[in-house]
Amino acid sequence: MKGATYMDTLAICGAIQNLIDYSVDSELITKDDIFVIRNQLMDVMGVSDWQDNIGYVNKCDVDDILEDMVRLAVDAELIEDTANNRDLFDTRIMGVLTPLPREIIAKFRSDYAVSPKLATDNYYDISKMLNYVRAGRIAKDLKWTYDCDYGTLDITVNCSKPEKDPRDIAAAKTAVAASYPKCQLCAENAGYAGRADHPARQNLRPIPMSVNGENWQIQYSPYGYYNEHCIVFNSEHIPMKIDDAVFLKLFDIINYLPHYFVGSNADLPIVGGSILSHEHFQGGNYTFAMARAEIETPIKLPKYPKINAGIVKWPMSVIRVASADMKELAACCADILEKWRGYTDEDAFILAETDGTPHNTITPIARKRGDMYECDLVLRNNITTDERPLGVYHPNPALHHIKKENIGLIEVMGLAVLPARLKQEIELLADALVNKGVSAVREDDILEKHADWVEEFASRREITATNVYDVIRDEIGAVFLEVLMDAGVYKRTDEGKAAFMRFIETL
Repeated sequence: MKGATYMDTLAICGAIQNLIDYSVDSELITKDDIFVIRNQLMDVMGVSDWQDNIGYVNKCDVDDILEDMVRLAVDAELIEDTANNRDLFDTRIMGVLTPLPREIIAKFRSDYAVSPKLATDNYYDISKMLNYVRAGRIAKDLKWTYDCDYGTLDITVNCSKPEKDPRDIAAAKTAVAASYPKCQLCAENAGYAGRADHPARQNLRPIPMSVNGENWQIQYSPYGYYNEHCIVFNSEHIPMKIDDAVFLKLFDIINYLPHYFVGSNADLPIVGGSILSHEHFQGGNYTFAMARAEIETPIKLPKYPKINAGIVKWPMSVIRVASADMKELAACCADILEKWRGYTDEDAFILAETDGTPHNTITPIARKRGDMYECDLVLRNNITTDERPLGVYHPNPALHHIKKENIGLIEVMGLAVLPARLKQEIELLADALVNKGVSAVREDDILEKHADWVEEFASRREITATNVYDVIRDEIGAVFLEVLMDAGVYKRTDEGKAAFMRFIETL
């Protein structure tokens, strides 16, 4: 670290005072805490002499305040100026302001005694105030909707996660291998300082909860894709598994948080976009298009005459079951899972296994509607072929210019999580279409991958400077709908519906 000049110290003290003011206004700390917090922040910022900066510019936005403090730390050579180092450092700063777990947990339980919603409202608010949920970055995501025959789909371009700096990548490669915490979902992450290949978590305070008699915890996603995007995870580091017990766990969670949905990614590669090494679910206070979709084909389950069941009108293959009896519904879901695990229909190219490798699994999503438990069972299959090495029930290669990644729980429910590159590409496409013509797309190295797609929709749509962004967003929505249809094991054709019913008959 270089020596801090008087002006450096003055600026640092002004930035610290900004953060203290923010913390008092946000009720993260009280006036009784100010001297202790000031001294701890001075230590983090590398100054030992406090200077009252009467002329400092007051800021109340935590992102602006932290940006100033990180910039000053870079100038003082406390940290190297890379994206990862900046995130490690600003999280260390917020860790100074973060209450101990016992305080956060006591507040949650006190609020929960009033109502589960009050508990999650306040827990989500403090997660944002502590900048664990990076609301400022999430706000940078592009978001719009797309109306189709299946309802209103949500489209997002994920711009919130910082891009990897080559220096950070190099540092991670040369870092000493560490196995603590075992993964980013382990309980030991709470308060962890982070390292080159693992994010800092000094401002993380999960809430313990019991799930089907086991010790679990709940926290929010730092870069949530929807309102109150939470992670519910086993306190033990055990692998993901979709089995009979998973349904009782899901229903137990919505008993505890009845205003939330909760679901699980599939437990096989390709059809799950998740960390398979640690058992966890995702949930939140949000209603997706799939939850609003209606039953298209009612079905009878002879073994469970009291359970309402049917095929959902949705681009993917979804069985919905509902009952007021949680245990009976869990048994029903387990039976459907068991049938699907072992189901083969060669005419429909549904193979339960090849050479001992299983292919069939389910993405389950649970919610409550009044006194009724409801569970959507999305049938998944991860088989590959030489022609489709990324998966037969995966986005067609013709769609990879928009979406190539796995289709996980969130996309299944009707929310597209599209790569950050599209933000720039949308701007370049709009400029090309308005100012240069369709042919310019094929001639551009960045845009060339979109050329066939653009030529097709430009041939049937009138594009002007006024509507160009609406057209591009609308056509991206149409691609996402195709993505979901590709991921469906039974296609929305007469042949596909007949094949789906052959499976239903086995139930």
